[in-house]
Amino acid sequence: MGKKIAAGEFVTTIELLPPRGLDPSKIVERAIICKNAGVDAINIPDGPRASARMSALATACLIERDAQIETVLHYACRDRNLLGMQSDLIGASGLGLRNLLCITGDPPKMGPYPNATAVYDIDSIGLVNMITRLNSGYDLGGSSIGRSTGFSIGVGANPVAPDLEREFSRFRYKVEAGAHWAITQPVFDADSLFRFLDFASQFSIPIIAGVWPLMSLRNAEFMANEVPGVFVPPALIQRMRNCKTAEDQKKEGLAIAHELVEKIRSSVRGLQISAPLGNVEMALDLVI
Repeated sequence: MGKKIAAGEFVTTIELLPPRGLDPSKIVERAIICKNAGVDAINIPDGPRASARMSALATACLIERDAQIETVLHYACRDRNLLGMQSDLIGASGLGLRNLLCITGDPPKMGPYPNATAVYDIDSIGLVNMITRLNSGYDLGGSSIGRSTGFSIGVGANPVAPDLEREFSRFRYKVEAGAHWAITQPVFDADSLFRFLDFASQFSIPIIAGVWPLMSLRNAEFMANEVPGVFVPPALIQRMRNCKTAEDQKKEGLAIAHELVEKIRSSVRGLQISAPLGNVEMALDLVI
């Protein structure tokens, strides 16, 4: 995927959550469906909402091996110290993984283990710095690692952050640290995305827009009220509320996503489409 981005081509990725248990068969099956539909890569979140799931790194390796499609490994700073992070990343490169999305990570209090210890030796900016050094053949201590890693470095961006000045400042630091491309949080308001794109245009790095097709009114309300960094306009909530049946809500959610994609597609370099509850058919409806 990194090569396609570097070549200026449009990319499409589907986000699939790692399994909660030991069996990766369903996510591999869904990844194969995505590959056959022409998707470029599978996004693998790392402990989303501070949940305990199969290692994102292990999941990415299984998908690349068994589904033969590239992955974008989300890598969070929350759970590992500097030594563990460098070991993970050198190992990921040795296993053939190439695309990384650097994130700070949701705090444990957001998940089912609120008393778990968060590490946060560094944040996503520091993580980009670390990977940039590994890509140059050196660890954080200045020691050579021999052959350099060859990661394509992605970062997150939030066009509707409560403090946009801080968000813009952090984005600037991420680019200066060596970010190659960025993926936004799920976007429901095209105007907010366009404002962010105007700001980001000075850095000339590709922006991939996050898109979340709403499954139901309950899903819409959850995204609006419970997911940090996401803004769902009240008008869209009302559109979902006007639907009488679950099937109508699903159709309306997909229609909303289609309208958004039509507005933004020509302004971004790719789409990251979430597959709610693993519903890849719904996500692929926005790709095909």
